[in-house]
Amino acid sequence: MTQLLVLVLVGIVFYMLTRGYKSSDFQNIKVDGKQKLKGDLQDHEAGLLVSLMAKVAKADGKVSELEAELLSHTFTDIANHFEDSQNIREQLKAIYKEQMESFENTIDIAQRYFHLTKRDYQKRLKVLEYLLNLAFIDNDFSKTEFMITEDIANALQIKKSDFESMIAQFEHYYASKKQAHKLSIEKAYEVLEVNQNDDMATIKKQYRKLVKQNHPDIVTGQGASQSIIDEATEKLQQINEAYELIKKHKG
Repeated sequence: MTQLLVLVLVGIVFYMLTRGYKSSDFQNIKVDGKQKLKGDLQDHEAGLLVSLMAKVAKADGKVSELEAELLSHTFTDIANHFEDSQNIREQLKAIYKEQMESFENTIDIAQRYFHLTKRDYQKRLKVLEYLLNLAFIDNDFSKTEFMITEDIANALQIKKSDFESMIAQFEHYYASKKQAHKLSIEKAYEVLEVNQNDDMATIKKQYRKLVKQNHPDIVTGQGASQSIIDEATEKLQQINEAYELIKKHKG
């Protein structure tokens, strides 16, 4: 369910990111054909969004495997809207790494993003929803993550009631998920098809193999039916949960 939520949110966010703008507004992401980058990518909506992602992802001092997976697919999704997408993706990664180094310019970046999207409050809501999902995805919404997302929400001129409502929804979702399904450590090793005596390098290699085999995007690309895609999505959730549990178990 977690991975499905992530995929749905990513889809919603990038739909919202590409609507309501004139073709002359070259600083905004568009999907009606490949977009040629004009100017500096750091001043483009895509670069600003990735910069905000970097601030949130690094807010708790670490980037989890789930966050890394989500970020990787997001870079690809954004880059695919541009000509020379591979080069754009590398530039986005460079922006991300640079912006992880400091939080000092967080409000400035959010205000610049607001300037580009001030005509669409719903878009900014979806962007904040994506950033909150990034913060919550490791099941630990820290005080620092709250402070960073609150600063971003204020700079994006998001209503306080909307911000608080989003946080409450995520807290309820993850609390319910945790209560409804507690994976045992024995089951976790079984899901990943590894042994408890295997080292983390071996387990990580197996984890990445299973992620590739069961990722919905890859399964979809293979022409699978919707039922198989849904099954892969559920399987990927179990794989992610199992891997996180084993990492904690091994310290």
